[in-house]
Amino acid sequence: MTRDSAPTPRSSPHITATGAEILRDELQRLLKEERPMTTQIVHEAAKNGDRSENGDYIYGKRRLREIDRRIRYLTNRLNKAIIVKNPPNDQSKIFFAAWIIVQDEDNVMSEYRIVGSDEIDAKENWISIDSPIAQKLLGKTVNDEIEATTPSGLKQLTIVNIRY
Repeated sequence: MTRDSAPTPRSSPHITATGAEILRDELQRLLKEERPMTTQIVHEAAKNGDRSENGDYIYGKRRLREIDRRIRYLTNRLNKAIIVKNPPNDQSKIFFAAWIIVQDEDNVMSEYRIVGSDEIDAKENWISIDSPIAQKLLGKTVNDEIEATTPSGLKQLTIVNIRY
């Protein structure tokens, strides 16, 4: 559900309340558990002499850099995030955090949820608000049609249901 790299500059700052909580939990775990534990491992490994051939030291320092990079990313992301806690006033249209059921021309139904870039989950069909299909869905209502490129090719999709 989380990504190691930052969203692109054009990425939406929106995130669901649940997604923000997951990022906060990860940040706290890194700060309170992983970083102190890794720092201790590096400290102990540094006592063992030649650091150039000390695998625990080398790996520990690399892991500390990874942890610090992720802490910076999470801190920055949470500071800039727009946390969407409530559904929109007009729930007849597709906005951020909507669950959408669409039907293709072969009568195959699919359900998607529009979420922030840190919440993408292919197994759950959670798609980024920045994705091309989400951009086409935004503002649409039930029975509207869109044309979308899917892994199986270009599809005509009809919106069947919207919920929040």
